[in-house]
Amino acid sequence: MYCLQWLIPVLLIPKHWIHPMFLVEQAVFMWFYIVGFFLERRPCHICSGIFFIALSLLCYSDPDSCIFWPTCTKKLNGEVCTYVFRDRL
Repeated sequence: MYCLQWLIPVLLIPKHWIHPMFLVEQAVFMWFYIVGFFLERRPCHICSGIFFIALSLLCYSDPDSCIFWPTCTKKLNGEVCTYVFRDRL
């Protein structure tokens, strides 16, 4: 379970609130981090399974909060995501 200490914080990183354009950059960075982590550290199968199950549950429950998928429903002519627009009201 030592390898989970580097994977669990990835699930707690929120999506960008600035502009929907930055979501692609954040998703690419997170994918490179995960691939680099798995190539360098080679976590055990149990830790990998726990991480991917938690990631799939998080992304399935709310697709807008998943940082590995760079899409969102846009409002105000594509300037802001819906989840940011909801919080501002």
